[in-house]
Amino acid sequence: MRKKFVAIILCIAIYSCKEKEPTLPSAQEIVDKSIEVCGGDLYEKSNVFFEFRDKSYASDVVDGRRILKRITTTDSSIVLDVKSPGGFERFVNDSLVTLHDTLANKYSNSVNSVHYFAYLPFGLNDPAVNKSMLGKVKIKNEDYFKIKVTFDQQDGGDDFDDVYVYWFNTETLKPDYLAYEFHVDGGGMRLREAYNERRVGGIRFVDYRNYQPEAELESVLEIDKAFESGELELLSKIELKNITLE
Repeated sequence: MRKKFVAIILCIAIYSCKEKEPTLPSAQEIVDKSIEVCGGDLYEKSNVFFEFRDKSYASDVVDGRRILKRITTTDSSIVLDVKSPGGFERFVNDSLVTLHDTLANKYSNSVNSVHYFAYLPFGLNDPAVNKSMLGKVKIKNEDYFKIKVTFDQQDGGDDFDDVYVYWFNTETLKPDYLAYEFHVDGGGMRLREAYNERRVGGIRFVDYRNYQPEAELESVLEIDKAFESGELELLSKIELKNITLE
């Protein structure tokens, strides 16, 4: 009886000494901290200008509202695309152009997409965004919080059914990688690896190496494993130039 009692006490002691697995922070906590680290409230009150490929982009705060712009200059014209909470407008040489809804939506989504990626992780707290923690993983011997992002149909845009994944460095809390699965134009998956990090006016900006899977994957949630295994091919580079803030 005494031996049995000692054995029970020993088991309890061993169990108590075991280091408990730390509880992971929530996806919302990670995103909040990441936004603070990468720019905080500067995202909401700064006017931003940058160039991407052959176009110029501007984001202006007017009466508390964010106005997104794209400027395309040719030898004969200046095309200004404007996306605001009130809708989308196109001006050619300062004259408003009437567009079919389908074309207007296409241009609007294009303008929004470039601005969205430029200011990450700021957009991850938009009302239509749903975030869930998937756990911790390793990429290139670094630890990351892996977070899944989906969108509500209401206010989620035309591509509300796309699925995104973000990897936040557990030390810096910066989103070093992101991936997404899209369904337009035949669909597909992409993974973006951030590089060339710099601070402009207190906000973090990065460029991206843009990869696609060499073979079809069952889920975008597995794309980090494919990246680690060298099963992604470099598709393009996404580089922002001449960034200025006011």
